Amino acid sequence: MAPNRRAARRTAITRLLPALALTSAVAGCSTAVGEHDEQETERTAELLVQVTSVHEETGMTLLEGPAFAADGTLLLVDVTAPPGEPKVLRVDTGTQEVTPVFTNETSAYTSAQFSPHDDRLYLTDIAGGRIDSITSEGEDPTTFFSGEVDGKPMLPDDLAFDEDGNMYVSDTTGFSDPYWEPQGRVVRIDRETAEATVLADELPAPNGISFNEDFSALWVSQYAANRVDHLTLDEDRTEVETAHPALHFDGGESQIDSNAVDAEGNVYQAVHGQPSIYVYGPTGRHLTTVSVPADAAGGLDSATNIAIEPGTTDAYMTVSGEDGGFVYRFEALGEGIRQSNGG
Repeated sequence: MAPNRRAARRTAITRLLPALALTSAVAGCSTAVGEHDEQETERTAELLVQVTSVHEETGMTLLEGPAFAADGTLLLVDVTAPPGEPKVLRVDTGTQEVTPVFTNETSAYTSAQFSPHDDRLYLTDIAGGRIDSITSEGEDPTTFFSGEVDGKPMLPDDLAFDEDGNMYVSDTTGFSDPYWEPQGRVVRIDRETAEATVLADELPAPNGISFNEDFSALWVSQYAANRVDHLTLDEDRTEVETAHPALHFDGGESQIDSNAVDAEGNVYQAVHGQPSIYVYGPTGRHLTTVSVPADAAGGLDSATNIAIEPGTTDAYMTVSGEDGGFVYRFEALGEGIRQSNGG
């Protein structure tokens, strides 16, 4: 992992592209807050398994997008995997066995989530500006979306599905630009036609995107502004009705990455630049911080994403750094639902 934590994520992407020989640049048990008697200050996650080592070709490894398949195994992506090495991997959380699922020559997948419409795994390719899908076994690779949106290329980073299978994508265009020159967008893609519609624009490098517990709103993490916005949608989820900055993250040199939401509406915000997950109640109260053990933190500088196994409080976070790529586990505050399973 790149030693400069402040630039960790943009370094991962910009260093990856030449390694892939791409010709186009990236131009990546509790209850709701009111029922907590006291705020928890910290939880410590425990190591489940090491998934990857630093790749010689790219000089790093960066795990992302954990999502549980129907068989109960955990699928995830390695953003910086070079051609020929697994870009989608499977982790058996019981046996700790890690197996390759899929690779190709050019993609840099930054997130993964299963669609409720066809049960395929959808993958955002930030390097190619497209969204691919595969079966849970890594078969039948298909490009679902590619091309410009409203005359501009898209850098799809994270994704979320509504209950009908329509896709909502964070377009992190401008992630390397200053936050005062926002170019990012939130894009809706129709499940049947793959028609893309811009729901919000001029955003400071949006990254994480998750629906709230009843699918009425989106939580969108703004990587370049270290804040999470709350976007309320209309009834058919085709327009934003209201929006406001909802959470502000005092991260210092670190920046917010992907997010997830549990059945109680709690927001799990992953952080690039420190191996931690910050958990907030839906009203913005900081409930707890989940970190790796202190003796492991020195070689790990990013916790990019989490998945909570549906119907349980068994949570798994993807953590990476110069020591490699790992999955850590902890007990979530609420049960896992679609909104906390990939993206």
